[in-house]
Amino acid sequence: MKERRNIAIIGTGVTKFGELFEHSYDDLVREAGLAAIRDAGIAMDEVQAAWLSTAFPEIGVFKGRSGMDLSEPLNLYDIPVTRVSNFCASGADAIRNAANALEAGECDVAMALGVEKLRDRSPQDSIVKMMVELSHPYYQKGFTAAGTFAVYANRMMHEYGVTREDIANISVKNHYHGTLNEKAHHRVACSLDQVLSSPMVADPLTVMDSCPTTDGAACVIMVRADDVDPTRHDPVYIHGVGLSISTGWDLPFFDPHHDFLSFKATQNAANMAYTQAGITNPMDQIDLVEVHDCFSIVEMLTYEDLGLCKKGEAKELIRGKATMLGGETPVNVSGGLLSCGHPVGATGVRMVVEVAAHLRGRAGDRQVEGATTGVTHNIGGPGAIASVIVLSNEN
Repeated sequence: MKERRNIAIIGTGVTKFGELFEHSYDDLVREAGLAAIRDAGIAMDEVQAAWLSTAFPEIGVFKGRSGMDLSEPLNLYDIPVTRVSNFCASGADAIRNAANALEAGECDVAMALGVEKLRDRSPQDSIVKMMVELSHPYYQKGFTAAGTFAVYANRMMHEYGVTREDIANISVKNHYHGTLNEKAHHRVACSLDQVLSSPMVADPLTVMDSCPTTDGAACVIMVRADDVDPTRHDPVYIHGVGLSISTGWDLPFFDPHHDFLSFKATQNAANMAYTQAGITNPMDQIDLVEVHDCFSIVEMLTYEDLGLCKKGEAKELIRGKATMLGGETPVNVSGGLLSCGHPVGATGVRMVVEVAAHLRGRAGDRQVEGATTGVTHNIGGPGAIASVIVLSNEN
């Protein structure tokens, strides 16, 4: 697999994440898209192709079923616009597709925009209901995301001596980071006792171990590195993109060899991205990471799957505060999904916007000083789909 160092992000935009009842789907598309266009220093009619990430158009606002739902609010017509849906990796997959089109010479300026409106619906129209009615028949009466990841939490505790406090301290860390992010859904710090005493969702995971359901949008503008204009642009370069679908609906849960201590999809996606980026020692070569902490335990699992530590040592990163802002490898200094929330189609793009801000020195109070290389990670479905993107401010 060849190295990928010829795609640059020249513009980024992100809305506030939260319960945005006063904003429509179109409003969010418009806000994020126009912000990215302004940041790139280009006109809208310079965009030659676009990718729209919305994971669940059939829930709530019934928007995002085609590229039309990006074209209309931005008045962006007469170009190809593709809708992307790949569970929680949808936003990252939109970026991957845009990068591939640029590399292929199909366009010179590409937009990848992720958006989701998940709050404009009743509980009867929830993602849980969708899973019950439409997913694998074995899961129809019992599958929940929290229940799935709770199995991994209990296995980590049994095999590696992870404690309930270790898992909860990830939430404490990320909620502290969220206080520094003006775009986050929740900007309130919490204590270890508050996490542990919050209502149980799926033992050992509590409400405070779980990310909120959220509205939001994020956008990036991309060009080939050769087309970067140093007088106009402040680029961040994509050095690697990995996407892996490593299990189906009936795996890993029915695989007798699965140990419930890792996600093959994450490991495969990381291997792809690291190979392209020339990363051989993630612990030394990566300055910050945004990982998919839909539940606290997923962040801990991902430390090991991304090679930030050896197997069984993830708990030591938490205990030693290595993943705190100011630590050796800060993780989720945005506040992660636990604080930012998870508008599914937007999350992967939001993470890239976050890492780009640090690589450009624009992250304000949460800036990771001296950062030159960052990684984003998403995982979706029952641990089946994962994406990893490596970014750098050096070409």
